[in-house]
Amino acid sequence: MVRTRFAPSPTGFLHIGGARTALFAWAYARHRGGSFVLRIEDTDVERSTPEATQAILDGMRWLGLDADEGPYYQMQRMDRYREVIAKMLVEGSAYHCWCTKEELEAMRAGQEALGMKPRYDGRWRPEPGKALPAPPVGVNPVVRFRNPVGGGTAWNDLVKGPIAFDNTELDDLIIARSDGTPTYNFCVVVDDWDMRITHVIRGDDHVNNTPRQINILRALGAPVPEYGHLPMIHGPDGQKLSKRHGAVSVMQYDEDGYLPDAVVNYLARLGWSHGDDEVFSREQFVQWFDGRHISRSPSRFDFDKLRWLNGLYIKQMPDAELAGQLAARLSQAGVLPAAGDQESAGPDLAVVCGLLKERAQTLNELADLARMFFADHDPAAIGEAERDKHLTPAARAAVGGFAERLQALPANDWTAAGIAAALKETLAAHGLKMPQLAIPVRLLVFGSAQTPSVDAMLAATPRAWVLARLARWPESA
Repeated sequence: MVRTRFAPSPTGFLHIGGARTALFAWAYARHRGGSFVLRIEDTDVERSTPEATQAILDGMRWLGLDADEGPYYQMQRMDRYREVIAKMLVEGSAYHCWCTKEELEAMRAGQEALGMKPRYDGRWRPEPGKALPAPPVGVNPVVRFRNPVGGGTAWNDLVKGPIAFDNTELDDLIIARSDGTPTYNFCVVVDDWDMRITHVIRGDDHVNNTPRQINILRALGAPVPEYGHLPMIHGPDGQKLSKRHGAVSVMQYDEDGYLPDAVVNYLARLGWSHGDDEVFSREQFVQWFDGRHISRSPSRFDFDKLRWLNGLYIKQMPDAELAGQLAARLSQAGVLPAAGDQESAGPDLAVVCGLLKERAQTLNELADLARMFFADHDPAAIGEAERDKHLTPAARAAVGGFAERLQALPANDWTAAGIAAALKETLAAHGLKMPQLAIPVRLLVFGSAQTPSVDAMLAATPRAWVLARLARWPESA
């Protein structure tokens, strides 16, 4: 059975590149009917934090990338790593090295002076007939993997195709530090072995680690997974995606008003394609994602496209569901009453969403627009130019007449059709055109000269609120 994994280090938040890696590994497992494993690689004790771990878990949950197993934590598996290292020392696939820091620095300097690639020279590597010096007193040894000295290490990468390394390019990797803690490349190997990982999908910054990990797996007699290395994500300028491009926590996209389904859709298209399809559900993505059609070139993050796609998802979301998303943001901003009072808060949020969602590309933009229904607008805040242009004596008289007609409407006529009829009657009575009345009404009730259809807007607002706002005319107008 196919088993994939996502193995982030909790030294920072889950960024957009890591999220895409997790998405591809998750989707491949789902496509093949397999399992997706979440593993937290927290052996970097100095830099790993509980906050970063929680940020990763929150990001995965928000994206809807549910793991079948885990999270596993490497720090809880130290005994297992030490057990494997002890076995390797006995079998001869690993050995102790007593080189001091000073010796290693001198070794590197000498090699660089000769124009050589710096590497460990194998001075403590046991060989038939080789006499090793006596271990120095007071020096704790590291443990090194006995890398093969001949031949090469090759694999057919799921993304990049055939890749090969000459084993002479790989020196004997440290698999346990002098304090006994195992190193990253070793822990990864044991974890992938124990967790029966069949396919490793990760960023191409790990390509150089792969031959080392394959050789350790072979030395352990463990099966070698298939590897697929995803190209990096670049910013719009073609440079590596960074904080200045918006490479922030995945949860920042939630705070900025993006929908998880839109982010997943966008990430899926970032380096992968299914014909010309641009908009699709995660169910369709899982159905299509067979590991092929992944680009070998870096992708460029296009924020405008993400905003466009998010706007499309907002427009397609049912109004009632969208209202649930909007309520949390408006409540947090203090626009809506507390949850217990929300039923008497006034406009139906689902109706509000239906009126405004065509104008928003993020939930935050939608929330800003929705404020016009709930805010107690101060007529004095209307700009002088708009007052002079729209709040004229003729408009004032018409607004008064319109308010009287609204007051007289039967309760069951407080609808867009009923209000539209009152508008037409008022325009006919005062000899005005629609903008001459509709714009003053918008300014007084909603604080904006630009809104969707004024009759629908008013119908969504409690009559008492509308009449109270229409009665407040700016003194300077």
